[in-house]
Amino acid sequence: MPLIRFGVSIDKELLVKFDRLIKDRKYTNRSEAFRDLIRQELIQEEWQGNHEIAGAVTLIYNHHKRELINKLMDIQHDFGQAIISSQHIHLDHNNCLEIIAVKGSPKEARRLADTLKSVKGVKHGTLSMSSAGKGI
Repeated sequence: MPLIRFGVSIDKELLVKFDRLIKDRKYTNRSEAFRDLIRQELIQEEWQGNHEIAGAVTLIYNHHKRELINKLMDIQHDFGQAIISSQHIHLDHNNCLEIIAVKGSPKEARRLADTLKSVKGVKHGTLSMSSAGKGI
């Protein structure tokens, strides 16, 4: 894909802050940081629409909680069309980390994450979404 150069006018204080952000995040130049910002905005726009996303639901829970694992499995089976993979990790004697890879509509991914996070015994849950790579 060919690169196109163009100029941007920006307030000096904003540029100083942007340069600090670039340095803190270890970008090698402004262009790459600017490209990432544009991509992030485009991806967030995809989330608002019904574009296909890829992402991960992460859960932390106490595996000793009665029937919790069965409830989580039942929910995952109900959302089988959205789940492409899962990984179960033993963090310590009491706590487990479940990482569930998802692909599909943003609405369905949010519904899955909200359903899993609301199960009694789940200590923490997050949904991280990205583009499925088609729109960017």
